[in-house]
Amino acid sequence: MKSRSIVEPTVGCPCIRIDRDDSEANTSKACRFDLPTDSPFEFGVLVGRVLERSHRELVVRVEISQSQRYVAERRFILLKGALMVRYWMSVLLLAVGLQATSAQDVADSKARPFRLTLPPTIYAVPDVDMSLYFENTVLVADGQKVSFEVECSLGKVEPRRWTIKATAQEVGTVPLKLKVKDEAGKVVEEAQTHVRVVPGNSGHDKDITLLIVGDSLTHASAYPNEIARLLSLPSNPKWQMIGTHQPAGVKPGVVHEGYGGWTWAAFNTKFDPKNPEPGYRGSSPFVFGVGEPPQAKLDVARYFAERTGGKTPNFITVMLGINDCFGFNPDDAVNLDVRIDGVFKEADKLIAEFRRAAPEAQIGVCLTTPGNSRDAAFYANYKDRYPRWGWRRIQHRLVEKQLLHFLKRDHEKVFVIPTQLNLDATDGYPEDNGVHPNAAGYQQIGKTIYAWLKARMAG
Repeated sequence: MKSRSIVEPTVGCPCIRIDRDDSEANTSKACRFDLPTDSPFEFGVLVGRVLERSHRELVVRVEISQSQRYVAERRFILLKGALMVRYWMSVLLLAVGLQATSAQDVADSKARPFRLTLPPTIYAVPDVDMSLYFENTVLVADGQKVSFEVECSLGKVEPRRWTIKATAQEVGTVPLKLKVKDEAGKVVEEAQTHVRVVPGNSGHDKDITLLIVGDSLTHASAYPNEIARLLSLPSNPKWQMIGTHQPAGVKPGVVHEGYGGWTWAAFNTKFDPKNPEPGYRGSSPFVFGVGEPPQAKLDVARYFAERTGGKTPNFITVMLGINDCFGFNPDDAVNLDVRIDGVFKEADKLIAEFRRAAPEAQIGVCLTTPGNSRDAAFYANYKDRYPRWGWRRIQHRLVEKQLLHFLKRDHEKVFVIPTQLNLDATDGYPEDNGVHPNAAGYQQIGKTIYAWLKARMAG
């Protein structure tokens, strides 16, 4: 199947890309077709004509883009024979749904010039500071001027944040509305979240086991240390962390699986038959060699059986995403979304394995933290290769998609932790590091995760 254009493309028209994996020939081919039609029916028929020419099994990815903005992606398998008709109809239905999505997406981009993004809940515990930093909620380029207005019956508003140090009398849930105003003072966006203050003694009668997974931010051990400190305060459960990694600087009882530079995929696949033990220079703690010669196999159940003394966690937190996405191109919106979706496939693979090995564990996915607000910090680390504004756009889009992907999965016991909100992108970072916080910033991350843990224990 040669790549060709079915009809002449027009500016801003929908397009599809078909990636063909030929299972018999063990080859992969890609075709792109620009379809200048607003008719979902015609769109589906054109795609179907392309696909029915093949007699082999196909794995097809359909992408719809309009005005260089990626809208959606679906993957499905087309089989030869009788099933071809069924999947041709799937293409037609797909076209209808995605073109409707495209129209809505264009409308949303006009209504959200600063892409205000909030998680559904901010968790708080009495006597523990919690904040929402305004700059972490929007995508504002240098030179753009915005201001913020907060409506909430709790907490107080400061120039750069809304903040609360809750009291026992404030336990409960209240709405928080955030408004973004342009330079003229006009409200251009607004969104609502909820502040949930949970009792300070939530979970005090429980015994919990916690597995912490992450990259260099976890390897530094500062936020796991903060979680341990908070859990050791009165009116908390008995706690234990499990893992194989205890780098320098961990406090008593602190252990985790945090390795600098690692990604979701690394935890799924990293294996060195010459160095099968878990570690930064070795293998993923969750991957084992099977057979001769040993082949890598992701096996979290075996990890619990052999590497944590048979203990399984009640809670698993995962803070990954920076290394997965740091090198992506923020100027190519289509490719950026496709590659983030690829990261999520690795994330879902690991989460599914956690679920298989620990069916009752509650899994918290940490929303990726923003980088240092200083351009000079990124230049100090990366010179001109990775500017701050590039990572800021990637990180903001990643958080948007994390919320879409991981929210509403309570039935799977999968939740989001709003770690991107309660981190001061200026005072929470040293002057010369782009993505690694200072002690104060790590403490803020630890407090956010602790508040989420207390909320889950409160039910």
